[in-house]
Amino acid sequence: MEHSDLTKAQCAAIFVMLLDDGAAAQMLGGLGPDQLEIVGASMCELGEIPPADIARAIAAFIAEADQDAIPAGGRTDQVRSLLTQAIGDVKTENMMQRISPQTRPRSLEMARWLAPPVLAKLVEQEHAQVIAVLLLMLEPQMAAEILALLPEPVQPRVVERIARLGPVSSTAVDMLDQLLTARIADSFGSSALTLGGAREAANLINAASGAVGQKILPSIEQRDADLARAIEAEMFTFEMLLDLDPMAMGRLLRDVENETLVDALKGMNDDERAPFFAAMSSRAADGVKDEIELRGRIRRDDVLAAQKQMVETARRLSDEGEIVMGADDGDFV
Repeated sequence: MEHSDLTKAQCAAIFVMLLDDGAAAQMLGGLGPDQLEIVGASMCELGEIPPADIARAIAAFIAEADQDAIPAGGRTDQVRSLLTQAIGDVKTENMMQRISPQTRPRSLEMARWLAPPVLAKLVEQEHAQVIAVLLLMLEPQMAAEILALLPEPVQPRVVERIARLGPVSSTAVDMLDQLLTARIADSFGSSALTLGGAREAANLINAASGAVGQKILPSIEQRDADLARAIEAEMFTFEMLLDLDPMAMGRLLRDVENETLVDALKGMNDDERAPFFAAMSSRAADGVKDEIELRGRIRRDDVLAAQKQMVETARRLSDEGEIVMGADDGDFV
């Protein structure tokens, strides 16, 4: 018989019966004695359950869940506990390092981006136990490549440690992170460990196609005006060079090769070229104009490459305090 008007207890009973025994037992274990009695009684009373009632029970569960948010507190510990039950301590620690921002050490995350030969060089002199822990934190393919690059006498000792390794404590992971931090800093400088920031965000926007910045920056400004201004200050485009004052433009042109300047200006109209010529002597400006005319047609890619080179020069001069780039009012149009 069909139960056209299922009670909440009957819906819960049907839903529990759809689960495997382990999941059902875990769900029932979270009920109080009175709730458990009601659901248990409903499970016994329902008899054969037709597909229509199963669908109603699932729909009721979804409707009920739709009214409540799942709290974020303790989520990492919950995921860690579930994974430990499923795949064990060692694999869980490896997985948590990859999926949880709160548990992902900075240098271990960077290590995953290093080429295997580079990473192998960083740790080849370390104790086999340290290398073993590191390899377990990496993707299997990458770990295998690093193992093959280690000195031959070290390889069997590392594999033996991996085979004997038990649960990896958070202390061991922290020590490995500190070691990698020191090794990476020694090899590449401490700046290599600085991830993200306004400049990286600006570089990403500059590299994106279309007018991405015109959409993204106003949106960020609504939430954090200071951050939007910091990103805008790091955004360097060729069009920004047109706003340089004559003194700053003159300083820039002193560091730009004449051939680069000619190629960069080739793709511009006379009005756009004017700020560059205004910072030159009449004789120098006439010489550049003549070279532009004599250059003939060039590829668009060559123009963009020359303009990019000028922007990089301007950024360097700005970093050195030689010139000032961009507006400082934080307005977006």
